[in-house]
Amino acid sequence: MRRTVVIFLTLLVLTGIIAQANHYLTTRHIYLFVGGLFVTFAALRLPFGAGFGAVALGGLLLDSTLPVRFGTLTLLFVTAYTVIFNMRDRLPREETAVRVLVALISNLALFLVLSFVLVGDAPSPGSAWLRLFFDLLCSQIVIALIGPWFFALQDRALLLARTEPITLD
Repeated sequence: MRRTVVIFLTLLVLTGIIAQANHYLTTRHIYLFVGGLFVTFAALRLPFGAGFGAVALGGLLLDSTLPVRFGTLTLLFVTAYTVIFNMRDRLPREETAVRVLVALISNLALFLVLSFVLVGDAPSPGSAWLRLFFDLLCSQIVIALIGPWFFALQDRALLLARTEPITLD
């Protein structure tokens, strides 16, 4: 249970940072989505139950702050978590570059699925795609830049919380 709470608290920190960045970027009409960072570390490093709980709580947190049907992001996050968790034995999980790459790919998938779900509500869906792709590009750049820091934060948070050693099998 301690791992779930610690990882959720790091996701809470990330939510605050990205919310503040999005607040400052509203004048430039840019929106950052970093859902890939919400699922990657837990899927690659934690046991299934602890990671699933942290990702589900993170999804509920974002569901409460974004204008989507409640549970949409939670469902997307736990689905991405399950897919990555089932593929993690084939990946060198300790490598930061691999973690960032997995975060980028999962963010791309989450962003596209969420965009397809929400673009139907737009007044002119055709014109929304250019802005969405620009937001995706900005989001991917942000993930590539802050991903290593965030994964180190999560590693250090688990260490400071004195959780037992994490097994990678």
